[in-house]
Amino acid sequence: MRDFIVLSIVIPAALYAFRHPWVGVMLWTWLSIMNPHRYTYGIAYGAPVAAVAAIATFSGLLMTKDEKVSPFKGAPVVVFALFMGWMTVSWLMGLDIKGDYIQWTKVMKIDLMVLVGLMVLHSKKHVIALAWVSAGSLALLGVKGGIFTLLGGGAERVWGPPGSFIEDNNEFGLALIMTIPIVRFLQLQVRNAWGKRALLVAMLLCATAALGTQSRGALLAISAMALLLWWRSRNRFVGGALILLTSASLLSFMPESWFNRMHTIDNYQQDGSALGRLSAWSNAWHLAFDYPFGVGFNAGRQELFDKYSSAPEVGARAAHSIYFQVLGNHGFGGLALFLLFLFLTWRCASWLRTHASRIPEAHWCADLGAMVQVSLMGYLVGGAFLSLAYFDLPYDLMIMVVVARVWVTSKAWTREPVYPPGWRTLPGLLTPPKPG
Repeated sequence: MRDFIVLSIVIPAALYAFRHPWVGVMLWTWLSIMNPHRYTYGIAYGAPVAAVAAIATFSGLLMTKDEKVSPFKGAPVVVFALFMGWMTVSWLMGLDIKGDYIQWTKVMKIDLMVLVGLMVLHSKKHVIALAWVSAGSLALLGVKGGIFTLLGGGAERVWGPPGSFIEDNNEFGLALIMTIPIVRFLQLQVRNAWGKRALLVAMLLCATAALGTQSRGALLAISAMALLLWWRSRNRFVGGALILLTSASLLSFMPESWFNRMHTIDNYQQDGSALGRLSAWSNAWHLAFDYPFGVGFNAGRQELFDKYSSAPEVGARAAHSIYFQVLGNHGFGGLALFLLFLFLTWRCASWLRTHASRIPEAHWCADLGAMVQVSLMGYLVGGAFLSLAYFDLPYDLMIMVVVARVWVTSKAWTREPVYPPGWRTLPGLLTPPKPG
């Protein structure tokens, strides 16, 4: 049954992408983030569904007359492309070109589809559809994980999609945290009361699932996001009270073992996992001075730890930090480009938040900018302790804010149809009614 559901979505969407390549971008995003075929047990499990989505999208680019523009719509995109080039040079000048080829290919496929998305996505419908697909893919898993956590009392950990960047409980926890603000953005666009309530429940269950991953990085990320939301709230007393009440309600379901694990944040000197992180960070920092372009896509080699780590006896570990992951893999130049990309994406979201709020037709862009910044805050804080530098969602957020900014500056609302409110016209997904 699962195979039938997945293939019944992939095949029609791929066929439709031949005529409208933006649909292929949505299909790719769903498959890349959620990995739904890995939840099946039959033909769909090993089927090259992502390749089908990519081939259909590129074929659509060649065959269709749909509007296509240059992907370089802003400074974040230029820096993103430079980062792609730097990672390629890093791979070619790295320690194991053949061994790192698979990871380089995986990262480049995702990044190439990001550029394709920037070529074919240009309308309000496209931006909000991307928000629905990217956030909805994770929110569905978050709802499932939240229910699992509540029913089990938080005794067992919640894990992410098999075979994905977020398969591990820690990475999945951060991905869920980043999803919550985007779901909130979608809630702001829905006019139906039941739709708003359903999305509120989804956000609460995603937060519950994130706690259920027992990830300390996710806890720090959601704390940072809550602090930003409190600071921006109109009434900080009421906002703080709501945040505390929600937090207390969610934490009341967690067992004592969960609190014991979170308490190790204060006692990192006695925690083997934390010591492993410090060893990996030391390794990345010191080797970057000897390898200006980094070592490729795997700095977690024992021979490197023996030479560069402050505690090689701990053993080779993954970086467990987006910053040290990029530093070790791609050197100081790669880290500079990665940080500049994040900064420029934040600035683009900030521009939307301040400028679009003054325009009634573009108020949704202000909502988007504000929530993308909250999501990025979670990524910047939680990512300091997790290896998620190549995960799709931050780059999808960049697509949303860059396209939305172009939409605002070009006054696109003057030539696009107005979507009536109501649950029957979920924002961005259904075509508008014909005039007359």
